[in-house]
Parts: sequence; C-alpha cells; structure tokens
Amino acid sequence: ALLLVAMTRGAFRYWHLGPVSLLDLAVPLLLSMAVVRAAVYLLRHAFSPSGWLATSERWIVTVVWLGFALHLTGLAVPLIDLLQQVSFTVGRQTLDLWTLLSGLVTVVVTVLLALWLSGEIEARLLNSETMDSSIRVVISRLVKAVLSVVALLLGLSIVGIDITALSVFSGALAVGLGLGLQKIASNYVSGFIILLDQSIRLGHLVALDATTAGVVTKITSRYTVLRMLTGTEVIVPNEYLVSNIVRNESYSDSQLRVVVSLQVSYGTDLELAMRLMDEAARAQPRVLAEPAPMVLLTTFADSGINLELGFWIGDPQQGTGAVRSAINMAIWRSFRENDIEIPFPRREVRLIGGLPPVAPPAAD
Repeated sequence: ALLLVAMTRGAFRYWHLGPVSLLDLAVPLLLSMAVVRAAVYLLRHAFSPSGWLATSERWIVTVVWLGFALHLTGLAVPLIDLLQQVSFTVGRQTLDLWTLLSGLVTVVVTVLLALWLSGEIEARLLNSETMDSSIRVVISRLVKAVLSVVALLLGLSIVGIDITALSVFSGALAVGLGLGLQKIASNYVSGFIILLDQSIRLGHLVALDATTAGVVTKITSRYTVLRMLTGTEVIVPNEYLVSNIVRNESYSDSQLRVVVSLQVSYGTDLELAMRLMDEAARAQPRVLAEPAPMVLLTTFADSGINLELGFWIGDPQQGTGAVRSAINMAIWRSFRENDIEIPFPRREVRLIGGLPPVAPPAAD
C-alpha cells in the first residue's frame, strides 16, 4: 500500500493531475505503520517472548507516532536544527545530539536486522541433518557474534561516527574483563571449547558428583543445562565443566552397566538361584543381549550368600530405577515359586526362669 500511494503521488505531480495534499499525508502515515510493523516483527523474531519485549514494542510505537506528529505539525525540522546545535567532543570528533540519536536508532535497526538474519541462519543450521549438532551450534554462535559486530560498526559508519573513537570504550572493556567480567568471559570461552572438542554433547548422561547427574539438554555460550532423572534442571557454568572432573556416561559408548545385589540363605541351590536371576534380566527389553548379563557369587556373609547380577542397558538417559524394579520383581516371583529364601533379620526372645505367675482377676 505504501509503494502504491508513493507511486500515485509521483504520477500526480509529474503529470499535474491534481492536488496531492492527501497523498502527502498518506505517505508518512503508511510509512509510520510500516516502520512499526517491521520493528515489531524484528523484535519478536530476534528475541524470545518476555515482559521487556512488550514494553519495547510500546516504546517503539510511541516514538514512531511522535515522529509522525512532529512531521505533520511542521515541528520536526526546527527540532532537528535545535538538536544539531547541541554538540560535544569525543576524542578528536565533534558530535551533536541529532547525530547521536540518529546513530543510536541506526545501530539498533542494524543490530536487530543482524539478530533476525542470524536467527534464520541458526534455524536452518539446526534443522540440517548432514552436520554434527555441536558444529552446528558453534557455527550459529559465531555467525550471530560476527553479524552483531558488523551491524554495530556498519550502523556507526552510516551516521558518520569515527570508529576509532571507540578505542576509549574498548580500553575500559578490557579493564572490565580483567576485573569483574573475567568469570563471564571464561564461561563463554569454555562454552566454545566444549562445543568444538565435543567432550559433552546433547543427550549425554553427565554426573558432576554423587548427587548431581542428568542428561544434557542444552548447551549455550555461557552455561549448560542438565535435566536430572527427577525432572529438576541444573544450570552449570561452562567453566566448571572444563576445569573440573566430570563423569560422562555417554562419551564414547552410551551403554551403562547396572548392578542388582541380593542375599540368599546357605541352604539355597545356588546354581538354580543364579540361573533365575540371569533369566529375569534377559527377559527385560531394555537389557542388552551383548554384553550378556552375568551373575556372580561375591561374598559368604554371616546370614547368607551374597549374589550380584550385572547387566547392560543402552539408554541410560531413561534412568535405571524402572529396570531395577522390574528385575527385582521378576526375581522375587521366581524365588517364591522355587522356594528360595531371602534371609532377613530375626530376633529370638528367651525368658530365663520361666514365666511369672499371673495374678487372678480382682473380684467385684
């Protein structure tokens, strides 16, 4: 509609077909609507939904329609002249408020375009099946960073700001990195190390200590998300994963050995008990045929003989509790059907000297 109205206004002026005052009003009106629509589209595709996003959209609408009102009332040109008269010096370059404001708007627009473009590239990369997932994440992060820097420098160059004047800010940034931002920078570098060397990948079962273990569900530039088997998500800084010992159950092989231990009485037919335990494991669909389950006699204890059933599963990210429970139930049924006793603590109370005499009931 904006293009059609602009072409119509040009035709009316070229061939002198009539007054174009209404068309002169319609063009900036439609242009303002197009700017609002484009800005909202870029914001919603560059960032995930959040509260500040709606606030930013309202500010954009307010600023655009304020500019339209200033243009309509003829106050835009005097206001621009006034802003150009307020100047200050940065390094060897003199800037005015109008240059600063227009530069800010230009930088924001170019950065939004860069974020939108990097998001489109990232979506295509992540949907690609011909490239490793870690490499796809690394490339998408690098593309996003490069496009953002290029957009920032391009926006400053468009409005005529000398980029060399930013050396003061780069020096301050270096000091900040050396003091307060060192950990943050280390996490970003560690994130790229993890993605490049592929020591931890999406879907790996990772254990940080005896109580913290889970499946890697997300790797960002700053942190990694582990989803524990209880459903809790743990956010781990990437520096921790690089600088500490981490147990990765899925690094080179996704198979995991699970152990079920129990005790039988000394009068048990051990060969029968061990065969029943082996059959209980093999009957479970999650238990792998190779390596085959194995039952071992581990210890002759005080109250019975300790047996250990070891078996392998190929999907440790699904947890071991369910398969342990199913095998324990199968062993319990088999032992009960074959009269195999699992010993348990018993207490025997003996009264020395006989029972004390019982007093007769009192008469009413």
